[in-house]
Amino acid sequence: MHDSFQALLHLVIPEGVSDYFKLVDHKTQANSIHIYLEELNSIPLEYQSNRLQSKGFFDEVILQDFPLRGREVFLHVKRRRWLNLDSNKVVFRNWEVVAKGTRITQDFAAFLKAISRYQGT
Repeated sequence: MHDSFQALLHLVIPEGVSDYFKLVDHKTQANSIHIYLEELNSIPLEYQSNRLQSKGFFDEVILQDFPLRGREVFLHVKRRRWLNLDSNKVVFRNWEVVAKGTRITQDFAAFLKAISRYQGT
C-alpha cells in the first residue's frame, strides 16, 4: 500500500484501530466507501504465556462509521482466532482487556464495543 494512502487511512478509521488491524482492501462506490480490515496476527497479552496457533478468522462483521464526503462508510472487520495448544480451546482477543488501563479515544472505544458484540463461532 502506498505510504500516502496509509497516512490518510489514519484520518478515516478510528484512532488506535491500526494498532490491531491492517487494511486489506477498500472499495469506493457512488454512495459508499467500504474499508476491509483484518486483525493482525499478534498474540493477545492475556495469552502471552500460552502456545497459540493462528486458525484464521471469524466471519466478517460490518460496522457503519461516520459518513465521509457525503458517502456512507462501512468497516468490514475480520477478527482473528487462535487455537490454544495448552488447553485445546479456540481463543481470541478480549477487547475489554485492551481497553482497560489505556487512554483510548471515544471512536476507538465505540469500535471496540461494536466488535465485542460479535464473539463468532
